[in-house]
This record gives sequence, C-alpha cells and structure tokens, in this order.
Amino acid sequence: MDRSEILLEFDRHGILPTPQRLEIAEILLEKAQHLSADQIIEQLRARGSGVSKATVYNTLNLFDERGLVKERSFDPERRYYDSVTAPHHHFFNVDTGELIDIPADAITLEKIPDYEGQGRLESVEVLIKIRKD
Repeated sequence: MDRSEILLEFDRHGILPTPQRLEIAEILLEKAQHLSADQIIEQLRARGSGVSKATVYNTLNLFDERGLVKERSFDPERRYYDSVTAPHHHFFNVDTGELIDIPADAITLEKIPDYEGQGRLESVEVLIKIRKD
C-alpha cells in the first residue's frame, strides 16, 4: 500500500496522520502479514527511523481500536497485529510463533453451540495450533 492509499485508510478510520503513524503503517500495511511491535521496531530501525517504542505501541493500539489492523494474541508471550481485518482463520506454529492465514471459507462448521442470552454472534475465527514433529 502506498502513502496515498494509507492516507485514505487513515481518513476512512478516523486516524490523524502523523509522520510516525505513516512510518508504522507503511511497514504494517505493506502486505497481508502478522507483525509484533518488536518486529515493527526492528524494521523501523533498519530504515533509520527514530520512532520511539512507546509511540509504536500507542500507534498499534490506536490502529486496532479504529479497525485499521486487528490485534491477535494466541499466546500470552506473543501479540501480533494483522493487516487483514476481515474474519479469517489461522494456523499458529507453537514453536516459532508464526501465524499463517487460512481463508474464512476454507473451514466449515456444522454446529455452533447455543449462545442465546449471551449476545449476538459476530464472527467465528478458528485457530489451529501446529508444531514440528
């Protein structure tokens, strides 16, 4: 996604553009991916950026709150930010922490437990944990 497309997405999600937010978005929205804050910080440093760690975390929280990205936390030690916000499923490699997208229509569910009185069903996203043999 180029800078003009990012600015359109910021506008669509009600995000005020700042140079730091743009730098972070350029990395995160480059392609469909799952990145941790530390991975984003590493890429920023490799580009010579001086964006602070606190700014990265605050920006990622803002992006998640506004729906620009989706926070994924499948392990207490690992939190990722997903550039694909539409409902979909994941493989989670327990050994490496890698998340791999599975299209929403690749998994079918025959029965969903009754949730009456608990609210309305918003979405179903399946996590399949894998590890090396």
